[in-house]
Amino acid sequence: MGWDGAVNAWHVAGSVFRMGRREWLTDAGWQQAYDGGIRTVIDLRNPDEIRRRETDPRVSTEILAAFDVVHAPTEDPGNSEFRELCVPYLNDPASYADNARIFPEKLAGVFKAVAGARGGVVIHCSAGRDRSGMIAAMLQDLAGAGEDAIAGAYERAARGINEHHRVSGVPHPHERYLPEEVLAPLLETRRESLLRFVRHVRTGEFLRRHGVTDPEVSAILAKLGR
Repeated sequence: MGWDGAVNAWHVAGSVFRMGRREWLTDAGWQQAYDGGIRTVIDLRNPDEIRRRETDPRVSTEILAAFDVVHAPTEDPGNSEFRELCVPYLNDPASYADNARIFPEKLAGVFKAVAGARGGVVIHCSAGRDRSGMIAAMLQDLAGAGEDAIAGAYERAARGINEHHRVSGVPHPHERYLPEEVLAPLLETRRESLLRFVRHVRTGEFLRRHGVTDPEVSAILAKLGR
């Protein structure tokens, strides 16, 4: 998506989108998102991640007031098992199944937020790769997307944030730009991990098992254009 300032912003399906942290958007970017039908922002980050940085653009309160912002973290970073399995954070589809096992109610909460959202929805985490990638893969699975489409969406997001690391003037504390000869084999491994997760989780069954109702599932599918 070409929203001004947005990093790693992509269309998932229907009126659902994903991206990196929302603080990167400018006034113009928010207006573009609004003009495209976005009315709800679902933030998957933990509370201590949500802050404006010195390098972020200043955005008018009038622009932001047009959007509903829903905080729906996918994890509890204080959970000891999660900390042992996901170091330094969730950054690999190989850990998605553990995230879903440890925090099923949190993932279900994200989907309930999508079901109840006003207008178009943009889901974001920090980089727009793994937390949003996990949710996007589950949304695509629920909508009946094929494995190539699901894996392709993850690869685009991984490449998108990798390119951001190349051009960003602010170094990431843990990650650096990866050249193609390093990135390509990494993405191949992550593709297989992602598809194993999708085959195992069976999104529709997972959601219903953890309290997402049939009307809510129908509402999510409508958002996805299904």
